Parts: sequence; structure tokens; C-alpha cells
Amino acid sequence: MRKYEMMLVLKPELDDEALSGVIQRFTDTVRELGGNAQEPEKWGKRKLAYEIAHYSEGFYVVLQFEAEPNVPHELDRMARISEDVLRHLLVSKEEE
Repeated sequence: MRKYEMMLVLKPELDDEALSGVIQRFTDTVRELGGNAQEPEKWGKRKLAYEIAHYSEGFYVVLQFEAEPNVPHELDRMARISEDVLRHLLVSKEEE
């Protein structure tokens, strides 16, 4: 298993319930595909460096997990089709 980190920038207008639902969907997917997901880090609303889809703010969330290489592909696919995700970045963490 490899270590990964995924940052999501979600729409700022999401209420707490919708926000938790989006985050839970990603962590559940990691676990369903045999990975280990840590507790997500909610960074909160932050001002964006530039507007994305007419939004000047976004809600930042960082997910760290260990999984097989097929799991990040599925998470990337999910983030691309989700209407609640403004931007995402998925990176493989190097072993120290």
C-alpha cells in the first residue's frame, strides 16, 4: 500500500450536513476499496487566489490515506464529476 494525500476545495455555500456527506463519500470509498483513511482535516473557508466558477472562497479539506494504486484513480474520477468540488489535488507521498 502507498500513502496518498488529497486536498479538496469544496463550494463555500455547503451547509455542515452536505459538507460532511461529501467528505464521508470520499473516505468511505477509500475504505470500501481496501484502504485506510485517516480522520479528514477540515481547514475551513479560505479565500481563493483567483475565482473558480464565480466563487472567491472555498472550503478546504485534506484527506490522508493508504491504499493500492487503483484507489486514487477512483477518487480522482469522483472529484471530477462531483458538483460540490471546485478543485482537487491528489499526490503520492514519498516514503521517508
